[in-house]
Amino acid sequence: MRHRYLYLDPALLRALLTALDLRRLFNQLLLASGGQVGEAMEWMRYLQEAGYLPEDIDLEEFFASLEDEDVLSRAADGTMQLTGVGERRIRRSAFEEIFAGLRRGGPGYHPVRAAGEGSEPLPETRPYQFGDELATLDMGRSFTNALKRTCGELELEEDDLEVRETEHLTACATVLAIDVSHSMVLYGEDRITPAKKVALALTELITAKYPKDHLGVILFGDRAQEVKLSDIPYIQAGPYHTNTRDALRMARGLLSRKKHPNKQIFLITDGKPSAITEGKRIYKNPFGLDTKIVNLTLEEAEQCRRHRVVITTFMIATDPPLVEFVDKLTQINRGRAYYASPYNLGEFILADYIRNRRKRVR
Repeated sequence: MRHRYLYLDPALLRALLTALDLRRLFNQLLLASGGQVGEAMEWMRYLQEAGYLPEDIDLEEFFASLEDEDVLSRAADGTMQLTGVGERRIRRSAFEEIFAGLRRGGPGYHPVRAAGEGSEPLPETRPYQFGDELATLDMGRSFTNALKRTCGELELEEDDLEVRETEHLTACATVLAIDVSHSMVLYGEDRITPAKKVALALTELITAKYPKDHLGVILFGDRAQEVKLSDIPYIQAGPYHTNTRDALRMARGLLSRKKHPNKQIFLITDGKPSAITEGKRIYKNPFGLDTKIVNLTLEEAEQCRRHRVVITTFMIATDPPLVEFVDKLTQINRGRAYYASPYNLGEFILADYIRNRRKRVR
């Protein structure tokens, strides 16, 4: 039997890298097309015809391999669609892409560690104190202290004992509210695809590492609506206004039914609030900052604060009037605000989520 090692076989390595790159590109196109497999395939064929993909790549063979791997399936009408396996691969791809940025340094902040009784052991130790759990004893350091004190005689005393520090981890209930108004795809910049990547990465992070946490996803345009996590790849922006108040109200209602000590809303938006719901009708004003809309939205932010729901706003815009509005909303809610581009949005949000699992949000 012959073995082929990647680092000794450039041809095999090149083929593997090509396959990985194709998968990443296909996942990106799937997100940009709202989960439309046929449209993503046509885009790949177009990119090859335009010279962006090598001519020797057999795209039809690549598509067939995805079907063989149960990433894609053929519907009764002959069209291709994502399977559950395909949706999980997209989530994992989004998570790995964003988390790779965190490992490189991310946006510049790190998890906050709290010394004391918790559930995650740290490498640091401290002297044993009455009441410490015996399970946290560092036996290696404790025996070393005894040997040093007695010059080789193993006589363990209380002063020799050391315990490992732990960090606090607290369960979180998070609602991710994504703006799907028309401005998310205006001005030649796709902002909805990075927002979907964030939702997919958060889903993968929570299900894999923090299974006791809760994640809900809300879309808001003219109105807010809750969507299932399996619907995330298919999210698309539409010809809608921005009903931020409705999103905050729905998120607060969803969180009120959760018993997690940490409750937070991640609000991703790039535009001013331009709509509110009044009974069954929608009041809209896309021109400037409407005082009525702004005041009612700020009132909802205050209600979230009263219910101990922290709003973290990720603003994909830097217009002075919008910055002023977000600053006001953040001040009223006592929350947090970040001004991020679509290119580092995911790193900001994952880092913020991980950091705030380490402490109780009040």
